[in-house]
Amino acid sequence: MDFCYKTASIWQVVGYAFLVLKILIPVIIIILGIVNFSKAIASNDDKAISKAGGSLIKKIIIGIVIFFIPTIISAIFSLLGLFIDYKSDFLVCKNCVLSPKQCDTSYKGGIIPTE
Repeated sequence: MDFCYKTASIWQVVGYAFLVLKILIPVIIIILGIVNFSKAIASNDDKAISKAGGSLIKKIIIGIVIFFIPTIISAIFSLLGLFIDYKSDFLVCKNCVLSPKQCDTSYKGGIIPTE
């Protein structure tokens, strides 16, 4: 079976998307937190300040979850790898999602490259 070899470029795009999200989400959280707190402080309203703090905590939790998605995916891939007979093909999917720069998308069909 060579599903992962055939779809390596798709898995690579998914890997790059996760990489971009890992960088952008913390930046967006910091910017939105600063903006929300600035608005709350400018309004001199204690409720608004506590609401902005609660909102920031929720955003931080979401950011942490998104940051650890590759770790979660790696754990899932490791668990699945125990039950799959096609480990070399499976490792291509895992490598392309977790390390998109090292993904081999050169497979065109025929002989599966061995590593």
